[in-house]
Amino acid sequence: MTEHMDANAWQVRAALCELLALSFRYPDSVLAEVVVSGEWMDAANELALAAGVNWAIDPHELSEMGDEEEALHKLRAEATRLFIGAPEPAISPYEGIWRTSDEGGEALLFINPHSMEVERFCKSCGLGRPAGTNEPLDNVATELELLECLAARVALGEDAETAAAAYAEFMAAHVMQWMPRFAEKVQEETTLAFYQQAALLLARSLDVLA
Repeated sequence: MTEHMDANAWQVRAALCELLALSFRYPDSVLAEVVVSGEWMDAANELALAAGVNWAIDPHELSEMGDEEEALHKLRAEATRLFIGAPEPAISPYEGIWRTSDEGGEALLFINPHSMEVERFCKSCGLGRPAGTNEPLDNVATELELLECLAARVALGEDAETAAAAYAEFMAAHVMQWMPRFAEKVQEETTLAFYQQAALLLARSLDVLA
């Protein structure tokens, strides 16, 4: 299916993955700005429509975010509670934790076969860990960034056949093995409308992105 899509469809996929990656990275001023301004909402609705995702957000859904400073505080507080925690997050944002737990093993960051496989896959596609960071590459946002990168290569015709094959492989072997459950868990756990809507968009996008 993926190899028969046109360049515009791949561009839409890349943009949707980019928006979802932004939504699940640790919040910064960029995210706060686009949420408060309504740009996030507009982009999400536009990309969902273009991709054929059954999702749309009401303009009033994010009205409780306040100004940019208040929004950043709320986003960071909830992201910390959900994905970082003290001592444990409510929801792990790492594939290796989910899949090692599925297998009944002890889930440790970096030191599990799934995380190491994702790291090898990312490096084979030219995506490494940013300098000065120590973030495992099986983070939800980083995996979405990999899909974005591969979809963009297909759209631009840069070794498109290889990139499309890598996209399909990573989607089936990694993303679809845990991210649907991650999205569902975020919807259950979050108390902030933004993460409720971002997780719903992720959940409904995955089948289309695959």
